[in-house]
Amino acid sequence: MFRGAGDSEFAFELLVSRWAELAWHPAEGDRAAVVARQLGTRERRWDTVVLEVDPDALATRRAFGDRKLDSDLLRIVRSAPADYEWYRDALDDPGFPWRYVREAVHRAAGRDLVEKRRGRNGRIEFRRKREYPDWVERVVAIENKPDLDASAAAALADQLRHDVNSGLADQVWVATGATGDRISPALLEDMPVEVGVLEFDFADGVHVDAGEVVWHPTALDVDGDPRTRLLLAERAYGTGWRSFTETMRPDCRHFELRREGRALVPHCAAKDRVPTAAECKGSCHEFSPEPPQWRTNDWPIEGGPGKGARALLKRRREREREQAAAECRE
Repeated sequence: MFRGAGDSEFAFELLVSRWAELAWHPAEGDRAAVVARQLGTRERRWDTVVLEVDPDALATRRAFGDRKLDSDLLRIVRSAPADYEWYRDALDDPGFPWRYVREAVHRAAGRDLVEKRRGRNGRIEFRRKREYPDWVERVVAIENKPDLDASAAAALADQLRHDVNSGLADQVWVATGATGDRISPALLEDMPVEVGVLEFDFADGVHVDAGEVVWHPTALDVDGDPRTRLLLAERAYGTGWRSFTETMRPDCRHFELRREGRALVPHCAAKDRVPTAAECKGSCHEFSPEPPQWRTNDWPIEGGPGKGARALLKRRREREREQAAAECRE
């Protein structure tokens, strides 16, 4: 990888996520996609998640806002009637007290997802403002392992079999770093044959030609819980892959964003490398808060460089969403 990345799986994960945003799909041509990282279920967390989306439907989804919809809000917006109805008539019995459903109706109205009013006898009635779209076409899981060797492949085997059999992903891939040598077929013996393999050369950072397909994946049967798939997609939409600033300390004077090809990655000036999310904490020995004058003495970004980094990455995420929604199918 590039100088300063070291052996960091975290850095590799960020680069793979950015590459997927630029160049997905590696074998089937350009597809509109939303990319996230570190998402999954209680049983399994995926390093990178690629949602292949319908551009028109994604544009409709964006009308519901930039934040994720949790399970309670999804129940409301997906079942909202065209005309005002009492919420107990409009929705199926949730299997838990109705007061929680009523609260979800209030939350949905507060986020401008539905319209509500007081009907007869003071009953809460609501109706939809727009229909929630079927915006996700495929869910793709990528396991990132920059130094894939025989022992790493064997250790991954059970996890990958779980991914293949979960019924949640349409494709499963393993991403690894290029070594200059051809990957030995023996290396893949323990891995499920349905799993694709991508090899990356990030010596010059991220560019669209950085990835190469070594083994093509098999299309999987998606027979898992559709509700779980949709919740996963909503979380991916709401967080993206640039959310690392929410678990790191961009308000440290040593925190920087550096360009590596077409990617912006975190860099620690004190360590002179990409820090991990576990390292970049207030407890780090090198942590030093931004001097107050950085935030007050005509700093070009309001709030100082830490808030500026968050704002920049947020704008990048919104731009990529817009581009995905604007893409046209042939």
